[in-house]
Amino acid sequence: MDPSTPALPTSLLYISHFLSMWNARSFEFGAVLFLATIYPNTLLPMSVYALLRALAAITLSPSIGHFIDTKNRLPVIRLSIMGQRAAVIISCALFALIVQFKSSMASFLVILTFTALVALACLEKLSSIMNTVAVERDWLVVIAGEDQNLLRNLNAQIRRIDLFCKLLGPLAIALVHAWSPSIAIWSTAAVNAISVMVEYPFVAKVLRDSPSLSRPRALDTQSSDETIRMESHPMLDTDQAETQQQHVSTFSLVSNSIQSYTRSSAFLPSLALSLLYLTVLSFSGQMTTFLLALPQPKLTSATIGLLRTASTVAEISATFISPRVMTRIGPIRAGIWFLSWQALTLSPAAMILWTDGIRDSRAAFIIFILAIISSRIGLWSFDLCAQFIIQESISASSRGSFSAVEASLQNLFELCAFAMTIVFPRPNQFRYPALASLVAIYCSAAVYAAFVRDRRGHLLHMPSCIKGARCHDRHAYNLISAETS
Repeated sequence: MDPSTPALPTSLLYISHFLSMWNARSFEFGAVLFLATIYPNTLLPMSVYALLRALAAITLSPSIGHFIDTKNRLPVIRLSIMGQRAAVIISCALFALIVQFKSSMASFLVILTFTALVALACLEKLSSIMNTVAVERDWLVVIAGEDQNLLRNLNAQIRRIDLFCKLLGPLAIALVHAWSPSIAIWSTAAVNAISVMVEYPFVAKVLRDSPSLSRPRALDTQSSDETIRMESHPMLDTDQAETQQQHVSTFSLVSNSIQSYTRSSAFLPSLALSLLYLTVLSFSGQMTTFLLALPQPKLTSATIGLLRTASTVAEISATFISPRVMTRIGPIRAGIWFLSWQALTLSPAAMILWTDGIRDSRAAFIIFILAIISSRIGLWSFDLCAQFIIQESISASSRGSFSAVEASLQNLFELCAFAMTIVFPRPNQFRYPALASLVAIYCSAAVYAAFVRDRRGHLLHMPSCIKGARCHDRHAYNLISAETS
């Protein structure tokens, strides 16, 4: 990035990312409310909607990653913006149509409209993944250049924006929906239509003011791929290579992306991060339902909303804590400490569920809630550590493919978390998904520990005083052995 104009491009990028995340978070939660309004007596449409949306992300994300890696940056980011906004605006029009005329619509038209809503939800999800991967795993790295402190600060600020939108976006749409579902639907469409007129020129301005971003990456990537092919097949001419590349099937593309992902030096930290998505120990829908079902203490939705707000504040605090700790002890070492913090704080929470203490003791309930909230500091701090390691480890030509496969894996584990509460749906069975979530966290810690040991040669950094004592003991032992001999 040009050092003479660092503030303006990053500010415009922050605004664009804020609008993208605000619209994504608002629509994701708003769609749940809109479907609940249309189908008030069943969870089946919502389950089908969410399931197919997640499956689209799992199966098609590698193709999205390949597209990011092989196209120029501005068309990619603009396509992601247009894909998101168009999908949301058309979805809102269909939601409004069903809300207004469902009673008079033929059943096949309702089913057809719902099918279109699912397809648009898949498009919105894939466009959101494209936007997130392009910004977080490519644009930020290129803007920061060789300045690691700048990259850490950019990561923290982007994550701060994400969490802020996660907190206030759903709250805003819920308040408007409580007033009028129709107004909530049309206001969502209006905000998305207005946002695109801001985001579209802002990303172009960021790219123009950042010479490193303006470089045509597609040409660089093509050149790199050609070099690799010619090294592997020296007798293969350029025309033949291009013909082979055009006939690569989607299955081969996905298979190659997965193989490249698993062979990458950043595979283990990425896998450790993805495993953390297999959890019900957060203020998500599963645990919210469990808390509302508790006979004692009897909680209201307003109380849970306040607890969720406190949890999000803890998550935002992690974006201030993590960069400072990484600067002091490094991202690799910081990651193992933050993961350990998360495992240690959630262990008593799972234990309380298995002893039924949460139902019998107010003190146990308070400890459970505090453990869940404090664990979020470790989660999002580790998220920033892992993201920094991945950004530093992945080459420019494979950032999109790697991150897209990672997104597929995260959606898969998130889907497994929902499957656990389908298998164990009753509130008194919540202990089983909670235990599985804790096991996933410990598996994540084990995977990351293997990465730390492989990268640093040791797992724990021993204090100098202990090292000195060991050296002294070893020296004394050698002297005694020499005298004896």
